[in-house]
Amino acid sequence: MSSQPSATTVARDLSFAALGVTVVLWASAFVGIRAVGDELSPGALSLGRLLVAALVLSVLALPRRQPLPRGRTAWFVLGYGVLWFGAYNVALNAGERHLDAGTASMLIQLGPIIIAVLAGLFLGEGFPRTLVVGLAVGFGGVVLIGLGGSGGGDEDVDLLGVALCLAAAVLYAAGVLLQKPAMPSIGPLQVTWLGCVIGTVTCLPFAGQLVTEARDASTGALLGVVYLGVFPTALAFTTWAYALRRVGAGPASATTYLVPAVAIGLSWWLLDEVPTALGFVGGVVCLVGVAITRLRPRRRTPDAVPAGEPSPLADAERD
Repeated sequence: MSSQPSATTVARDLSFAALGVTVVLWASAFVGIRAVGDELSPGALSLGRLLVAALVLSVLALPRRQPLPRGRTAWFVLGYGVLWFGAYNVALNAGERHLDAGTASMLIQLGPIIIAVLAGLFLGEGFPRTLVVGLAVGFGGVVLIGLGGSGGGDEDVDLLGVALCLAAAVLYAAGVLLQKPAMPSIGPLQVTWLGCVIGTVTCLPFAGQLVTEARDASTGALLGVVYLGVFPTALAFTTWAYALRRVGAGPASATTYLVPAVAIGLSWWLLDEVPTALGFVGGVVCLVGVAITRLRPRRRTPDAVPAGEPSPLADAERD
């Protein structure tokens, strides 16, 4: 017998390495947004980041000359491009003006719960007991985060940040549900490229702000925008798509639980800021709520989802 590892084993090893890269880069995005948010407004930062990502991905996507989506698929692509890549980024950038990077990342992790709720409302997937319990637990975590404040005494500002990050989580969830039916028709690279292009067009009303603010911004802030576009957006979404196709949606999505922990560590190291004690506890409670919604009964029924068919909750993905 050969001692050489099989091609499948190598592919899985590379997939988990890709997931590690994705987690670190997505976590760094929360810190990067926080770092440059004082010099660039939410809309201008979104436009700059997406413009850089669209240009980078165009170099990879255009030579493939894949046909553009048509019909219903085109509408799905337009929807997730506007909501997820465009509006989500603006809402998150605005939220991080009021919350530290770690707290924002924990709130965004509520996305899978919101996805399940939207799927129950609009896709007929119902509301199993685990979803109801997880939703209640997650809401309790949000309340704790809101009560925690930022340690600066300006509680109203913190609540505004919580509301903005929750809005970003809703936009993210809606984008994931719209992206799911488009995936079978177009490849992962094209999915990300089209999302960035549409998101860039969505943010064009902020072009004047970007030009004005970029003129006065520091070199570090401009480099931060380039970093956000190249690494957490263009590269991380590509490594995520690579891993997703090889290890499956369930194991891949489970790694996103690590994003808040990495974001908190990076924020502490680079920005010298961490969530308040109550905010941290609330974030952990939110993640517990998400974990509860992922629990599945062991007994299968005739109406259970067939093996190999992913649910919208399993497709959740993150910054």
